Amino acid sequence: MNRTDAKKIAQTITNKQILEMFNTAKLKIKDWTKVSCVNKGLTKGTAWNILTKDFDVNKKYHILGKINMVREFGEFLPEELKPEKKIRKKYDNPIHQEPKF
Repeated sequence: MNRTDAKKIAQTITNKQILEMFNTAKLKIKDWTKVSCVNKGLTKGTAWNILTKDFDVNKKYHILGKINMVREFGEFLPEELKPEKKIRKKYDNPIHQEPKF
């Protein structure tokens, strides 16, 4: 997930929804050695340890922490919270001309 979408979601998401996201991620992630999208020097497992350590539903978290949580594990959000997919314009037949030397 990109940072812009994660920021929009982080402004409205509740701690209960974040906890549900973490629980889903815990069950569905098979390879914890993949590179983290928040910090390329860490793995998903290390990011998990940092972001979920002592997570409390009743505590108020800084927006930057929420952004990083959503950015790293946002693929496990419920469908109603996920941003809509952007449709990319596909160029089937680009115009081509031979270079003139």
